[in-house]
Amino acid sequence: MSGDLDLYGVFIPSLAAWMLVAFLICLVARRSLAWAGFYRLVWHRPLFDLALYVVVLGLVVSVAIPLTS
Repeated sequence: MSGDLDLYGVFIPSLAAWMLVAFLICLVARRSLAWAGFYRLVWHRPLFDLALYVVVLGLVVSVAIPLTS
């Protein structure tokens, strides 16, 4: 089994699709955190956002791998 998704004849790496899903989840999470005022407690917001994206991407991949097997 290859790690590509077939989208109407165009092969897309599955990691690219998972990255898009993680990005959309992070958009919602960042807006929620900003609305709640959480970013007042964060020292370096861009670094925190990057770490949040990496953690969410790891969660998405770890959930998606058993589903694709």
